[in-house]
Amino acid sequence: MSDQNVRNAGFTPSGISGGSLASSMMAHEARASGGGVRSGGATSTLQEMGARGTTHSSGFTSSGISGGSRASHMMSQESKSHGGGTPRGGTTSTVQSISMGGKGGRR
Repeated sequence: MSDQNVRNAGFTPSGISGGSLASSMMAHEARASGGGVRSGGATSTLQEMGARGTTHSSGFTSSGISGGSRASHMMSQESKSHGGGTPRGGTTSTVQSISMGGKGGRR
């Protein structure tokens, strides 16, 4: 189900769908960074997974993050760079939220 949730949010094999949560995230991230979307951020990570259909195989599952997976590695790296915690609205929490059908911490 997690791959379908990512596509439903607007991250598709043909790109980000206009008027979707994905397009809103992309616009917000671009404004916040002065005009671009950074590689490795939530938007680019979700778009890569949406295009390939690899959300679940990357370790972002409907029951949480799989140990030893790419998702687990991302979470560990993000936690280290933030002093031991994974921030709300960060890449890992946003990708996990959307893969579970949520809004990635956005209203």
